[in-house]
Amino acid sequence: MPIYAYKCASCGHAKDVLQKISDPVLSECPACGKPSFEKQLTAAGFQLKGSGWYETDFKGGNACAAPAAAAEGSACAACPAATAAS
Repeated sequence: MPIYAYKCASCGHAKDVLQKISDPVLSECPACGKPSFEKQLTAAGFQLKGSGWYETDFKGGNACAAPAAAAEGSACAACPAATAAS
């Protein structure tokens, strides 16, 4: 279940709430009781760590992105095929 951040526009009370996606959005502030409790936009709280597709497949950057273009002589300067042809 995701954790949502809420903040009251009236009193400034902030709270993180564990809710299902299907649960209704909270609107009443638990501190002051006014209907000005709003969901805040927050950054994602996860990181991709360890060996995985990025580490093993794309980190090196040595593969040519356009082999057909390299054969025609119009490959980008970063492509190994372009530097070998020069």
